[in-house]
Amino acid sequence: MIALRNLVLALIIIGAINWGLIGFFRYDLISNIFGANFELISRIIFALVGISGLYAITFFRGNQTHS
Repeated sequence: MIALRNLVLALIIIGAINWGLIGFFRYDLISNIFGANFELISRIIFALVGISGLYAITFFRGNQTHS
């Protein structure tokens, strides 16, 4: 479970960096790394980042304390 959590956090960081580059410089790092020939791979990475973001919502559940 810890490995999955670390993978999810790594994908979220990659996605955040990519979105920051797009927002500030209009530079899509993932698409530029894989190029037009590997558009499917880029889409898979974007989908994994999105799923990781949804999964990360569950991280907040573990931080709740009961009084």
